[in-house]
Amino acid sequence: MESAGIFAVVANWNGGEENLECLRSLVAQELPEERIVFVDNGSSDGSLALVRARHPRLRVIENASNLGFGEAANQGARLALELGARAVFFVNNDVVAPPGTLAQLAAALEARPTAGIVGPRVLYKSDPSRVWCAGGELTWRENLSTLRGHLEPDGPTWRESRAVDYVPGCALLARRALLERIGMFDAEYFAYMEDVDLCLRARRAGFEVWLVGDAAVEHATSAATGGGYNPRRKYMMGVNSIWFLRRHARAGEWLRFFVFDVLSLPLLWIAGLFRGRGKAVLAKGLGILDGLRGKRVTAEAIRAGAGWLW
Repeated sequence: MESAGIFAVVANWNGGEENLECLRSLVAQELPEERIVFVDNGSSDGSLALVRARHPRLRVIENASNLGFGEAANQGARLALELGARAVFFVNNDVVAPPGTLAQLAAALEARPTAGIVGPRVLYKSDPSRVWCAGGELTWRENLSTLRGHLEPDGPTWRESRAVDYVPGCALLARRALLERIGMFDAEYFAYMEDVDLCLRARRAGFEVWLVGDAAVEHATSAATGGGYNPRRKYMMGVNSIWFLRRHARAGEWLRFFVFDVLSLPLLWIAGLFRGRGKAVLAKGLGILDGLRGKRVTAEAIRAGAGWLW
């Protein structure tokens, strides 16, 4: 598949100048601005105006409020497909793709007709010698999944191309036929787990999910929500883990999650008190409880000051 048939979709919520670095890297892929869809989720930091000034030919979708990553990405993908995209490259606005990355991904998608989704290995932007992930594995245990190679030194092990359970939505190239057959991201997740959900649905529909190990991008990792052990991020992970289980899990997988994730929370909280992570662990527990009570992640729920934990 030639990169000429690919559109990129970038979702933004108060991304500041990181948007510009991301967009420069996409243009460096020989991707015309007209094939980049920039979706702004009601940003209040002036980032949309900055992007418009620097990249006036982008296709822009402007939302009045924060609709979440999933819906924003879907809006961009729907427009891309309307304009004839053969594949859609979903890119986080804190990701930088070195020149040639998109061509590598496109070549891998072309070479594997059974693949519906491909993605590169992802390195830390702050330390590109270390791996953030080389695809992911669905374990049904802590956080339901694990990032392959997380925090490991980059090296040959992580540069091997192979089938994986999922690739993260921060840099994910999806074939048009896949999106038309199974749909796009489940916007009900708002943020987190929608990429794992999409890849699981793809695999269950008979498509491969493929890590292109010789391609790499650099990622600032969850910049919009504070990253790492941030209480808001952990709350969203807790809520969405339950909804993922509701949709996909069998009894044994529910049991595995509760044994390895839920029952470990008291010990994690005690340990977290000495590492400044106590609130994040409590937020994870609250998220699991809210998910069980049927609540969903919303922009209002995760607004700064909306809860006593953030």
